Amino acid sequence: MPGREELPSTLERSPKAAQRTWIKAHDSAVEQYGEGERAHRVAFSALKHTHEKVGDHWERKEHGRKGPSDPRAGTPRERPARSGEGVDEKATKQHLYELARRLDIDGRSRMSRSELLEAIRKENRTKTREARSG
Repeated sequence: MPGREELPSTLERSPKAAQRTWIKAHDSAVEQYGEGERAHRVAFSALKHTHEKVGDHWERKEHGRKGPSDPRAGTPRERPARSGEGVDEKATKQHLYELARRLDIDGRSRMSRSELLEAIRKENRTKTREARSG
């Protein structure tokens, strides 16, 4: 099935550039590997090179920075790696603080970089769940 028809809800709420990136990678992966979970993983991995998840949608990374945002996006499929759930783990602490401010995360000024990463992941999950439920 074409990527446009399988677009995840977080991408439906995202800019056209993020949608195009995911669709192009998905459709290419379907040609190579067939339809299914692997095509979706490939598409999200490609998306994480140029975009990051902010709340319930995806946005272009800070200052046009490109490259894998978490270990899973930068690791070959046969090697296990954890996902950053769309949060750009290579972003500066200042950028993470600004995201936390935009997401209205309490206590952000006292958080370490790793605490900011986890708080943003948690808030992203909450915002996505809320957006999907209504």
